[in-house]
Amino acid sequence: MKYTKKNIIYLVIVVILAYFLASYQLPYYIQRPGGADALNPIVEVEGGYDSEGDMHLVTVSGLQATPVQYAIAKIFPHNDILPIEQVFPEGISQDEYMQAQLQVMESSQEAATVVAYEAAGSDIIIEYNGVYVVSVVEGMPAEGILQTGDRIIGIDGNPIEEANDLISYVETKQANETITLEFIRDDDNLTENIILKAFEGMEDKVGVGISLVTDRNVTVEPGVDFSSGSIGGPSAGLMFSLEIYDQLTEGDLTKGYEIAGTGEIDYHGNVYRIGGIDKKVVAADREGIDIFFAPNEDGADDSNYNVAREKAEEIGADMKIIPVDTFSDALDFLENEVIEKD
Repeated sequence: MKYTKKNIIYLVIVVILAYFLASYQLPYYIQRPGGADALNPIVEVEGGYDSEGDMHLVTVSGLQATPVQYAIAKIFPHNDILPIEQVFPEGISQDEYMQAQLQVMESSQEAATVVAYEAAGSDIIIEYNGVYVVSVVEGMPAEGILQTGDRIIGIDGNPIEEANDLISYVETKQANETITLEFIRDDDNLTENIILKAFEGMEDKVGVGISLVTDRNVTVEPGVDFSSGSIGGPSAGLMFSLEIYDQLTEGDLTKGYEIAGTGEIDYHGNVYRIGGIDKKVVAADREGIDIFFAPNEDGADDSNYNVAREKAEEIGADMKIIPVDTFSDALDFLENEVIEKD
């Protein structure tokens, strides 16, 4: 076949256009149902018990939109198109955001481990080493005094073990009062006085302007390993705790059912709201899940549970949607309730 100059120009234009439509990144982010992966390969308790059914981790899939992906998301259901700045905080790159989400996932795994091992009566030792400064708020009193990575170990002569110790203490103070923080930076013990200030737009809330994370060492017996790969965020906490407990205890908590759910969990077993639960219900339905746990948020009208229940009804899902506020709520349901399969 003989190519003319005009044919070659047309071909080049088509290639460029196709590349643009498939590769050019728009300032939008698409969120859609992800997967509902069994937790057995992801969580492994040393010498743990097997179960007939499975616990599942449910995810939301996300990507920055190209023109083609934008058009597909407009056509197909269960896709949300969001402005990119609504997903990624200003001044933080997507790589930085994902790294932060992976760190949050590690904290979620640790909290789930503590909850499950304590509930199962298994050996666990928790050592508290103070709290780390994660970030410093611009324009607040800590700016220029504290740095990311500083480990706070005391306030006004009182030891600090957990982030809540510091938060609760500061909540008793007023703006313009002075506190004395003791912290460690590069192996040096430092002490600084900081004048408290009200947060902008929140005159009844004062602070120094830092975000914190508790520095814990958690040792358990038998050991537990996680292999969650590139999955980030806190929302798998509840299901991690149930899977760990199921492997630690002799009875089959699943009773042969396929069980999924979502919810951030703290070290006391409280379950909190997460994002994208409607898409997680769709993902769970596609996987044939029987039982789905959703944060109840103390019965709030717009709770994750109500959103999940409405989405399940909309898509005609057969799974049972169960509201939970705590790990114990989910555990009690699995131990005491019987679900009829269709």
